[in-house]
Amino acid sequence: MSDRLDTEERRELPESVYGLPERREYPMPDAAHVRAAEAYFRYCPEDLKPELARNILRFAREYGVDVESPTVLSYAGE
Repeated sequence: MSDRLDTEERRELPESVYGLPERREYPMPDAAHVRAAEAYFRYCPEDLKPELARNILRFAREYGVDVESPTVLSYAGE
């Protein structure tokens, strides 16, 4: 899977692979997308950052990605 998803690919993904499932934003079906979610974390609305940060870390552990962003780590409570 490339680091870009087209509309049809995004539509086919289950909500469980999104960093913000209720909004279907920040899909993380693989390691490349976990890294992308970390890179785009700053664009997330402030009130949703804790949820997204926790989900980034959850998917990072699943795919063996090292999260280096101190901002993501602090919002996740780590």
